[in-house]
Amino acid sequence: EVLALVGRGLSNQEIGAELFLSPATARTHVSHAMAKLGARDRAQLVVIAYRTGLVSPGE
Repeated sequence: EVLALVGRGLSNQEIGAELFLSPATARTHVSHAMAKLGARDRAQLVVIAYRTGLVSPGE
């Protein structure tokens, strides 16, 4: 879920609001996703979200 929201370009604050979490907790979830997927930054998470079909252009 967090990966899909990052793929849509949402900030930590926006992800937190969407998932009813604090921005700090959202940042932690993003960091954990980066670590688990071997991504070095948010841009790589976006690429992963597109490649796996979690996000499509125009969403």
